[in-house]
Amino acid sequence: MTTRSGRMLSALTAIGLLFGGTALAQGTVSNPDHADAGSYLAARQATMDRSFRTLSDYATRALATDPKNAVLLESVISAFISMGEFDETKAYATVLRGLEPDNQMAAMAGLTVLARDGDYDALVAALEGGQSISTVVDGLMLAWAHIGQGDMSAALELFDRGSGMGQGFEHFGSYNKGLALALVGDFESALAALSNPDMPASRISVIAQAEILSQLERNDEALALLTDSFGDGPYDAELDGIVADLTAGKTVPFDVVRDARDGIADVFYAVAMALNGGLDDAYTLLYARIAQELRPDQSAYVLNVAGLLERLGNYDLATSAYDTIPQDDPAFPIASLGRADMLRASGKEDAALEVLRQLTRSHPDLDDAHIALGDALRRQERYEEATEAYTVVIDRHQPPGRAQWPIYFTRGTAYERIGAWDKAEADLRQALELEPGQPRVLNYLGYSFLEMKTNFDEAMEMIRAAAKAQPQDGYITDSLAWGLYRLRRYDEAVDPMERAVELMPVDPIINDHLGDVYWAVGREREARFQWQRALSFEPEDKEATRIRKKLEIGLDRVLIEEGEEPTRGPNDG
Repeated sequence: MTTRSGRMLSALTAIGLLFGGTALAQGTVSNPDHADAGSYLAARQATMDRSFRTLSDYATRALATDPKNAVLLESVISAFISMGEFDETKAYATVLRGLEPDNQMAAMAGLTVLARDGDYDALVAALEGGQSISTVVDGLMLAWAHIGQGDMSAALELFDRGSGMGQGFEHFGSYNKGLALALVGDFESALAALSNPDMPASRISVIAQAEILSQLERNDEALALLTDSFGDGPYDAELDGIVADLTAGKTVPFDVVRDARDGIADVFYAVAMALNGGLDDAYTLLYARIAQELRPDQSAYVLNVAGLLERLGNYDLATSAYDTIPQDDPAFPIASLGRADMLRASGKEDAALEVLRQLTRSHPDLDDAHIALGDALRRQERYEEATEAYTVVIDRHQPPGRAQWPIYFTRGTAYERIGAWDKAEADLRQALELEPGQPRVLNYLGYSFLEMKTNFDEAMEMIRAAAKAQPQDGYITDSLAWGLYRLRRYDEAVDPMERAVELMPVDPIINDHLGDVYWAVGREREARFQWQRALSFEPEDKEATRIRKKLEIGLDRVLIEEGEEPTRGPNDG
């Protein structure tokens, strides 16, 4: 029998979600003669691919021939939890709990359903009977279950015990105690519990304190707390609403937790946030999904789930999560932007564009919506439409401030791509006026001058300044070398161009440029090698055609055919 702390990780490691070398990842089963080998191996591959739908399908098929295989049962349950389909876990969790009464995955499924359904008597009985998710979660969940039963004294005792937890969770007890006290209207005691200076601050804990201060008719202190924590604003829609009510002298309701189920949901969310980045995202997702199941209207929980799914490459599931946030929710714009990103990652560019267009219509004053639309159009090389989207934001901020330099820069690059150089140069110079010495802008403007074979002195001055500011940037280093090449200072161009290739080894344009520089100094064999290498990195069709011609007849003949001066006279190579 494993220890309870050992069980905290064993269930997940058994299906390959935390570390390699596990039972499912290795393809070993408890009853190999009984399992459907094809379905089992497919489930194993789905585990490694983080494909939860496929995992549930194939593990379910394998269970048909081996219904008491604990590894497969854990796989099915974890997949359904990861997809947010808790009702599908019930039968499997019952069987698994019969095989392994202290199984963590079975507890995750079963206890969540009891908490969601508000069956606090059964939840208390299950926890006191030995069902366990983890040492951190069990006590806090039991405390909130007692609150659900109306037994505040038992809950407070458990919260106080929770304050003794270590490993980064030592403040969870007092934090939850503060929320519970506020829930029952003891705001003075709640504030004392939440105001511990050693307690790590989070967005939710700060909002909770602000709401409690408002309940205590201390709106000025609440406003000061928000300013100290989040800056002067403006903030997002939720915080802006709270600030507006506080400023107007209204009493802001305490709704960080509204009942015991919300309290349990916050426990799982807090654990998910604590685990975020520290353990495998698939493991963290289980806690995040439980929080969402218990409080589906809390947009912060949904956004956390969607972010984890995105990192795991489950773009369709992430899109579905974003879809659950309604248009009247303050987080709707963030969700729409995320949804558009997921659609684009799934190859659905037109659908992503439509989401962004709808967002600009529903939230016309949201700069980020128009900027995201412009960026999406620019990625599709619809540069003229992109400039129109950026112009909406630029026209709104007149005269412009320092914060607007990126959008002038981006619109300038779009103008440059459609040949509207006068407008492009004006935007790029405006960006430099707003953010003097900005390396990206200096490099883009300087390189553009080089390509147009004009303003060489100013171009090189800009590029040298950019290279000094960001010496590890391969593109800027390439611009410096290419400027020297354009000035026919070929020997000086070799070292920085080689450095650029070291910094950006798979960039086709930079490898092509190094080939040109080698050719110019007489290193023809190395030039041809670099051109071949550039072709292997799939340059744009126009560039690829030119590179092939250089390989065929040499750079100088290509330059002569283009009406340009050769580097050192015609050479058949």
